[in-house]
Amino acid sequence: MNSHLKIRSSLRRIAILILVFPLLSGCWDIKDINHRSLPVMMGISLTDEHKYKVFLDIPSTGETGSVNIVSETGETINDIIDRISMNMESQVDLLHLKIILVDKSFAQDGMDDIISGFMRSRNISSKTLLVISDESLDDFFGIIANKPEQTGNSIYDFFEKNAGWNPQMTDTRIWQVFRSIHSYTRDVVVPIVRAGKSTNFTYLGSAIIKNGKMQGQLTAPETLMTNAYYGESVHGKIEVMDEATVQIMSNELSHKTWMKDDQPFIRSSMKLKVTILETKGHPSEEDIKKNLEKMLKLRLKNVLQKSIANEADILAIGQLFRTQLPRAELRKWREKYYPHLDYELEVKTIIENRGNLKSL
Repeated sequence: MNSHLKIRSSLRRIAILILVFPLLSGCWDIKDINHRSLPVMMGISLTDEHKYKVFLDIPSTGETGSVNIVSETGETINDIIDRISMNMESQVDLLHLKIILVDKSFAQDGMDDIISGFMRSRNISSKTLLVISDESLDDFFGIIANKPEQTGNSIYDFFEKNAGWNPQMTDTRIWQVFRSIHSYTRDVVVPIVRAGKSTNFTYLGSAIIKNGKMQGQLTAPETLMTNAYYGESVHGKIEVMDEATVQIMSNELSHKTWMKDDQPFIRSSMKLKVTILETKGHPSEEDIKKNLEKMLKLRLKNVLQKSIANEADILAIGQLFRTQLPRAELRKWREKYYPHLDYELEVKTIIENRGNLKSL
């Protein structure tokens, strides 16, 4: 009798082990981090044969802190990544990718296919930054590879808000570009860079992106206005005028909108708090405020003119009219309503610190 109980007990244990065994298999294919390559930046361009050429900037896992640049050409990006991984001694893992760099000609042809592919794929985070290169990627990565001080972190730190980011630079993610492709009233701007001579990058301004395609370009000061319009703080920005240099400490923006005879109207009010850093000559406080307000109005006017000329609503002004236009009409926002926008900006400047004017 005891022998039968022992046999049953043994069978139960075997059965339990068989049931638990499949649950253990998921941990067996995990690879040690030393056997994975973690690219920080991916570059994408199109060849003359309309094939993708992909560059991967992979920080070294050794003590040198250097980076490795690898590239491959193919019909699809996934196929290229698979072949790069196959030919390396470690597996390529894109989950830690920080930047996707696209060359300018590719951006002008349209990036909607790759943006949609990234959003469908679970291999790349939707929070990855999108950046456009003003030069060929062969030249760009050739310069990057020859910089002895280059590291993986130095590349990302250029765009990181807690490190090298500047209020004149836009910060656009893959998911934001994807959203704009499927939106009637919201487009985006994407930073444009070149490889720097004495620095890692040279920032050139921003690209106007409509439906995933580059339509125009903004200067760095004009990009500052788009950031202010988005509600992002422009703290720390130094404005240089003929008679003074001021630092913007904070900014607030409010809007009033209405429709009249199928024409959209918007009146915006921007409140700035600034401190005066230095002056040239003896300008009055009122002169400084007047010239600063005039300069900012002119910049925003230039941004709007470029946006309307390209039928790209990079300031997302159409979002403010979503409650005043039916959805069927919102489809026509860029073509029918946006070109006839009546817009005025009022700038109010508060000088918190007189700086060099204290003696006046």
